[in-house]
Formats: sequence, C-alpha cells, structure tokens
Amino acid sequence: MTPQRKDAARNWEHILTVARELVDEGTPLQLNDVARRAGLGVGTVYRHFPTPEALLETVATPCLETLAAQGEQALTHDDPWTAFADCLTRLVEGQVTDPALAKVAASAQDVLPRTAELKQQILATGAKLLDRARAAGAIHPDIDNADLVPLMCGISYATYVHSTDTDDRLAAARRYVDTLLRGLRA
Repeated sequence: MTPQRKDAARNWEHILTVARELVDEGTPLQLNDVARRAGLGVGTVYRHFPTPEALLETVATPCLETLAAQGEQALTHDDPWTAFADCLTRLVEGQVTDPALAKVAASAQDVLPRTAELKQQILATGAKLLDRARAAGAIHPDIDNADLVPLMCGISYATYVHSTDTDDRLAAARRYVDTLLRGLRA
C-alpha cells in the first residue's frame, strides 16, 4: 500500500473525527453531511469512505481491536470463570459506551474485511472462554455459544432504552451483566 499524502492523511483523520462526533451525538452517518460538517468536498469523503457503513466500521475499529486484544488476554487467565466473566463484561461495556460499536456489532453484514476479521476473532475467543468455563464446571452445561450474542445484545439494547446518558448506561449494563453472570454460573 502506498503511503498517503500528508493532506490526504489529515483529511482522513478529520473525516473520522467528524464521524465520531456525529455517531456520539446519535446522528446517522450520511457522507454528504460528514463532508459539509468537515468542510471538505463530498468527493474527498467518498474517496476515503465509499459508503456510510465503511465509515461507521472504521470509527468502530479501535474499540473492536481493543476488545479482541482483551479477549486474547483473557485466554491467558488461570481462572476460566473470571476470564469468561471479565470478557463478557468488557464486551457489553464496549457496546454501551461506543455507539459505533453497538451498530456495527448488530449489523449482519460487514463492509470492511478488517471488521469481519475482528468480529470473528471476538466470537471465536468468546467461544473458547465459554468452553473453558464449561469444562471447568463453572457454568451451566446447557449454555451454548449461540446464546451469548443475543443475551449481550439484549443487555446493550435494554441499557439504551432505559438509560439517558453514558454513565447511567454503563452502571445499568454492569448490573445487568452481573445478573446474567449469576444466572449462568453453575
């Protein structure tokens, strides 16, 4: 890949900054709106991000990378239950503190290969952690890998519906995850 010119790299960063602000405000990403708010030409935004989905996934990538790394770190923990519980908690915390992540995680289709790769890595790590906890007898044996994603999405959704700001959402999410984990524990 050839390096970007300095002005192109600066534009790319500026577009991401504006997109992050819009996502955090709860404003849907429209590339024309991003261009206008960034003070850039529409063509400049489209050259960097051909679709709003590609831009949204790029905004969510740092959080996805952090969660993937935390999951890998959790695999090294000696206690399978603690590793599983901590990873699940971090995943839900990520969803409720980063609106971009919540939308990207809920999307059935990924536009960028990196997004698909990170989501698959997170799911695979979650499955390994669940298998370890199940093998250690720390979790009910009838809990399936396919059960976790809907449960976590349900917690994320509930916090957005019933909480008004990030601090409230985070506190609620932690309570809900704690309740879920108590129910999963053998």
